[in-house]
Amino acid sequence: MKKLHLSSFALAGMLLLTMPVLAQENDTDSTGLPGDHFSLQGALELFKKANSIEEFEKLLNTESNHVNNLDLDGDNEIDYIKVIAKKDEGANVFILQVAVSENENQDIAVIELEKSGSEYATIQIVGDEEIFGEETIVEPGDADSESNIEASNNTDIKGPNSNYALDIDAGVVVNVWFWPSVRFVYAPGYRIWVSPWRYHYYPAWWRPWRPLGWHFWHPYRGYYHRNYVVVHTHRMVHARRIYTPYRATSVTVHTRHAVARKNYTVTRNRTTVTGPRGNSATKTTTTVRGKNGKFKGSKTTVKKRRG
Repeated sequence: MKKLHLSSFALAGMLLLTMPVLAQENDTDSTGLPGDHFSLQGALELFKKANSIEEFEKLLNTESNHVNNLDLDGDNEIDYIKVIAKKDEGANVFILQVAVSENENQDIAVIELEKSGSEYATIQIVGDEEIFGEETIVEPGDADSESNIEASNNTDIKGPNSNYALDIDAGVVVNVWFWPSVRFVYAPGYRIWVSPWRYHYYPAWWRPWRPLGWHFWHPYRGYYHRNYVVVHTHRMVHARRIYTPYRATSVTVHTRHAVARKNYTVTRNRTTVTGPRGNSATKTTTTVRGKNGKFKGSKTTVKKRRG
């Protein structure tokens, strides 16, 4: 009988092939919402790396970046995401939008950017409630930071873009002024980018690919979560006002995912607690329920009050 001998390279290859399968088996639960197939954290990371808004749009629609796995029109091909920029004084918004048909567009998320000093800018990305079940806000942050957290007791919440992200609500605000894309936007010669593409008219370099199933797609999403956090506070007041009149939603998308959106519920209870030394803090308990009201996870954070 012949003995099977594997080289170290072959063995390593076999291990790499089996690792994603193991990861999928450990976490196979999907909310059924379209937001399961788009990474808000990944979009911010690509925005951080881009040297222009046009380049950012290209990165969003590059298969190997594994940020976009959306198929909103149900044609079994990935949707092209166009970026539409708006600006007013020191505030900028970048709308991430899919053309669902010739007559309907659906916003996926909006990046809100504001400059508040000569070399200071802050940023958030807000996922649209039609896609994520509720407005989902993500910003840069240190997930290991304990500067504003007294206690945290978590079970993994399965909401879109919530895995691997620590909810710190009023955490340390990160200055993004030195991101290449931010410097580009605030440069004197900046011209507002509005994507020229529309339904069935896309750039020559782009070729749609087939969307990955949840079990294969989900492991990719965690890659981007490390340096970003989910919060519940809108920091960009001016940028938010710029975006509101332009928000686009699709009746087709709303109807197609009505059941999943109804089944996905999030409740938050906030109470004020007082410690043994008289120090007060805000305790927030977030509970997520999925299909048929099934309990999916909860998270409790206690944030010290300043002053």
